[in-house]
Amino acid sequence: MAKISGGRVLARALKAQGVDTVFTLTGGHIMAIMDGCVAEGMRVVDVRHEQAAAHAADAYARLTGKLGVALVTAGPGVTDALTGVANAFFANTPMLLIGGRHLTTEELKGGLQEMDHPQLFHSITRWSDTMWNAGRYPEYIAMAARHAYTNRGGPVFLDTPWDVSGALVEEDAITWPKDFRANRPAGVPEETLDEIVELLNGALKPVIFGGTGLRWTQQESFIESLDEFVIGYKAPTYLNSLARGSLPFGHPYLGNRARGAALRDADVILALGVDWDFRTGFGKKLNPDATVIQIDADPSKIGWNRDANIGVVADPGTVVAQLAGRLSKIGRTAEPEWTTEIKGAEREKQDAAYEVSLSDANPIHPERFAREVADFFGEDAIVAADGGDIVSTTAKWLQTSRPGGLLDPGPFGCLGVGAPFALAAKTVEPDTRVGIVYGDGSFGFNGMEYDTLIRHGLPVVGVIGNDGAWNNIKTIHRMAHPDSAFLSEIGFRPYEKMVEGLGGYGELVEKPSEIRPALERAEDAGVPALVNVKIGEQLRMSSAYGM
Repeated sequence: MAKISGGRVLARALKAQGVDTVFTLTGGHIMAIMDGCVAEGMRVVDVRHEQAAAHAADAYARLTGKLGVALVTAGPGVTDALTGVANAFFANTPMLLIGGRHLTTEELKGGLQEMDHPQLFHSITRWSDTMWNAGRYPEYIAMAARHAYTNRGGPVFLDTPWDVSGALVEEDAITWPKDFRANRPAGVPEETLDEIVELLNGALKPVIFGGTGLRWTQQESFIESLDEFVIGYKAPTYLNSLARGSLPFGHPYLGNRARGAALRDADVILALGVDWDFRTGFGKKLNPDATVIQIDADPSKIGWNRDANIGVVADPGTVVAQLAGRLSKIGRTAEPEWTTEIKGAEREKQDAAYEVSLSDANPIHPERFAREVADFFGEDAIVAADGGDIVSTTAKWLQTSRPGGLLDPGPFGCLGVGAPFALAAKTVEPDTRVGIVYGDGSFGFNGMEYDTLIRHGLPVVGVIGNDGAWNNIKTIHRMAHPDSAFLSEIGFRPYEKMVEGLGGYGELVEKPSEIRPALERAEDAGVPALVNVKIGEQLRMSSAYGM
């Protein structure tokens, strides 16, 4: 019988999950696994910091729906990736972090980077464990995938000792699991569907609201079903977090700026995978008398912070498809007065923002920055958002028209995702325009990943809204603790020169009329690029909490 290395067994187990790309940073404890991935023809993308590998795996999963995989060495390699896993946990991303582990012969002896990693991950993963037997790698990976796709989904962690991954295994003795997790998304029973239909049919001021749980639906055709349902029902519809892009930019019933008013006055709210967390005022921004129909695959989300009049544990996308099939009972031939009213409020707010965005002020007004950037990227791009106030401002302008079209950190609010998210996007979709919108503070976290983009020949266009401060915190800091507010200042820095020094394209912009030409020159350069735009302070309380 032929023998193969444990590293190659592990690579084949990942390929059996449909994984074709692994994000990593080299290390002795994982060399056999890296070698196995190369031998199996997988793309191996090496980064400059393990946190970036975890973020890239997160974005890979968001864009493809497949298990995102990051591979890191033992000890500090694993702990460096911890924040990326935490960010994926709060975004419900199905990803797998694989860590190296000290030699089994050195257990409890103080071996190189000896650490019991799984204990670190119990609170931020669906499952964590150690793979002690290379012949059982396929079973471990199948179990990891099953946990990663449970309920809404989430990250998982596995480590494996160096000598286990390097061991030789009898190829014919390996068991390869098949059909090992649920593959039929659950809807609602007919009697429950009848109850929901009756409420929607009798609503005078309904609102449809989709959140992260809708993005992780197992219903493959949910985009078509959602569009059919919303068009037929003709209700104001809002999408936040990872659900953005489930309806295209410019959709006649998709709102952007009047969500607060719509939820405040609604009498029936259909919540599809929505979190009533800080971004939605913990459910307090809803009409207290509204009937809430909450659909979520995760039972722990039902009734969290806000009572659910009808709380259903089901796949949101599947329920949308069921409702689309009932449009003969709830569909409307004419647009209701309520919907027209909310659309009017949307236009009013959009027109007001547009007037502000025409500003020729110097330093550049943030709204002008946001509009110019959004116009440049257009509807077909994938944009990674990395920052606080500048991201929440720009997100309202971006023309997101597909799931994953806007890759933001999610509710964990982690900075440093920009370059790693863009790295994954350009790796998965090399022919798609990929951009990054930064705050100047966030660029400092993983700015060196521009080296990764350059080494791998992945041209993305990054743009910084640079106000020389941690503005998201500065506003609060000045009000609450003025004597130490200077600690929220970082000063203006020529970050574009750093990218130039690494071999990319960099440009500084100080006039609003130069934003668009600079972005076009950056794209035409054909290399990873960064446009550093000097903007004015955003004189308001951060709106990042409402994203």
